[in-house]
Amino acid sequence: MSNSFYALVLAGGSGERFWPLSRKATPKQLLRLFSSQSLLEETVHRLDGLVPLENILVLTNQEQEAAVRRVLPEHPENNIVAEPAKRDTAAAIALGVGIIAARNASATMAVLPADHRISDKAAFQLDLKGAAQMAERTGDLVTIGITPTWACPGFGYIERGKQIGNSDAFEVIRFREKPNPDLAESFVRSGNFYWNAGMFIWSVNSILTEFNRHAPDLAEFVSAIRNSPDKKKVLADRFRSLRKTSIDYAIMEKASRVLVKPATFDWDDVGGWTAISKYLEQLSGNNAANCPVTVETASNNIVFSDSKTHVALLGVNDLVIVQSKDAILVCHRHDVEKIKNLIPKVPERLQ
Repeated sequence: MSNSFYALVLAGGSGERFWPLSRKATPKQLLRLFSSQSLLEETVHRLDGLVPLENILVLTNQEQEAAVRRVLPEHPENNIVAEPAKRDTAAAIALGVGIIAARNASATMAVLPADHRISDKAAFQLDLKGAAQMAERTGDLVTIGITPTWACPGFGYIERGKQIGNSDAFEVIRFREKPNPDLAESFVRSGNFYWNAGMFIWSVNSILTEFNRHAPDLAEFVSAIRNSPDKKKVLADRFRSLRKTSIDYAIMEKASRVLVKPATFDWDDVGGWTAISKYLEQLSGNNAANCPVTVETASNNIVFSDSKTHVALLGVNDLVIVQSKDAILVCHRHDVEKIKNLIPKVPERLQ
């Protein structure tokens, strides 16, 4: 791709579901769950050869800024930007659009979450390149859709319409919020739905047009960031007052035309401890672990030790056991979604 291709990496999530490894200052995207690199590092390196490093903007928040800079020591200093408050994806993307528009008004950009697992870099780059070319050619907003592997009620869905010419893209009929299990089942059975992975590609001009039409308050902020010689002051003075809403609700559901390009790469949201079990070593009794484990009449457990401590399982089933440097979590695997309810009750230094 040319020097006019940019990437905006969103790296400000809280990652509560991976406590006790994840904390306010070190959320999921900063954890080394699958390799010697954090998910954020993997996301940035996945763009090698496609997007110049100086064109990759990483958005985080003030609590996590120091940790982000530590894991990305070679990244251009001004390309790591800390939001002064959490205002959801519409405000974050408006900030990124403003910065990129100031650098190159004719740019094409991709918006990418920092906390997903994608191992097929070549297929990912081909899909992103194809989506960028389509966005440039049509002037439409483009999103990457993930073909569902099961009827997950925890994801948003994208309903596709007619195919665009001979391409592999389709018009988007509508974005659907997280459905109940029965509705999710009907979505998957129809074959016309994709999971919404929060990956978007568009030209700066196209997204500016949509902000002006559908979110004039955010468009005003984009303009202020774009045109100010002191972007840090505008960010500090105005970001906290922006409304808290998602880019899906503010723009994507209202835009004049959105296209969806089905992903050809592997993708996993890795939303919590149960989601990573398939990437760990598979042991007898359907147990999974990242460390040495001795098993005696124990089954269906997930064990993760940050220090690779030897763990012995005796007579226990369906547990998630996680050891960090200063805390241990033991919970039933069916209760992992409730970890966020536990965090406010532990000492503040462990949050």
